[in-house]
Amino acid sequence: MNDALNHLQPYPFEKLRALLAGALPPAEKSAIALSIGEPKHRSPEFVAKALSDNLDQLAVYPTTLGIAALRESIATWCERRFNVPAGWLDAGKHVLPVNGTREALFAFTQTVVQRSDDGLVVSPNPFYQIYEGAALLAGAKPHYLPCLEENGFNPDFDAVSADIWQRCQILFLCSPGNPTGALIPQATLQKLIMLADQYDFVIAADECYSELYFDEANPPAGLLSACAAMGRSDFARCVVFHSLSKRSNLPGLRSGFVAGDAAILKSFLLYRTYHGCAMPVQTQLASVAAWNDEAHVRSNRDLYREKYDAVLDILQPVMDVQRPDGGFYLWAKTPMDDADFTRELFAKEHVTVVPGSYLSREVDGFNPGAGRVRMALVAPLAECVEAATRIRAFIQSKANA
Repeated sequence: MNDALNHLQPYPFEKLRALLAGALPPAEKSAIALSIGEPKHRSPEFVAKALSDNLDQLAVYPTTLGIAALRESIATWCERRFNVPAGWLDAGKHVLPVNGTREALFAFTQTVVQRSDDGLVVSPNPFYQIYEGAALLAGAKPHYLPCLEENGFNPDFDAVSADIWQRCQILFLCSPGNPTGALIPQATLQKLIMLADQYDFVIAADECYSELYFDEANPPAGLLSACAAMGRSDFARCVVFHSLSKRSNLPGLRSGFVAGDAAILKSFLLYRTYHGCAMPVQTQLASVAAWNDEAHVRSNRDLYREKYDAVLDILQPVMDVQRPDGGFYLWAKTPMDDADFTRELFAKEHVTVVPGSYLSREVDGFNPGAGRVRMALVAPLAECVEAATRIRAFIQSKANA
């Protein structure tokens, strides 16, 4: 067996199940899960129709590169969304369809990492655990950058030593962040691009939450935006990961894309050809329909705005919790140990959240997720309001005990 498997830590939800084992919530209260970030809004009917209209493609072997229509719709969407000048993104070289960002992030790491004794994969902390597992199984060491409130829940990149940058092979970014919801400013992205040039590492920007934001007039910047603003038409050392899961409420479609540096994507395509992960043609055609439409995405953001407004109105009087820059999570401080808070809340109110310490790693005796919980506002509005009401009652009962 691969010895690296022994270094993988339990997934947060495995730890959560163990934490809640034996807890008996009140039977009269329905279960409300704010734990898993699985979108629950209705999937677009026109995407389902495109899928069903093309079921004859079940008889066709898909290619790893994907159909031209999908790559072109993705390139056009990137131009429109991230202000990339027309023609900069060659759909045949700079875009590659993938089966969701999770498998792509993992496979990309296996492609890029050059095994060595001191190679690093650098990521925010807290983080999406795929970054860590992919690094370990690729033969690199994870290196964690704490995301603290005093720095807007983004890593303090200025505090990273030259030695770490020199050893870095991949820098993972997540903007808006999971679980913090923090956006990385475009100026910071440009600074990181210059560091990537100086130290020769790859920036892998996980932007799967990029379409969940609050100001319709000011969509958040991404790594492609930063490249465009710098006149960087080759997107050297820059790769972005996007998905239809959150943007379009299509987590079960398993459809996304990777875009950026053509030389890196050429190697990634080679890896994926052997990996055997081509997207079914009917899924690709349904994805074309989704990428070509923005009306359903705006409606999706409206639903999240409504939930944030309602939930924050209930929780902020009793809890230190703020509206994030984007995404669909709340990253709230707890009045007690985050794991104890999670277990007691479940036992007394039948509401499930995730301890922040389960989404982070302790480094030098400090876990930046400790004392916080992640709440995913993915359930319908009424359920989110009911969950917030129960959480408020729980906190007040603890304060009055």
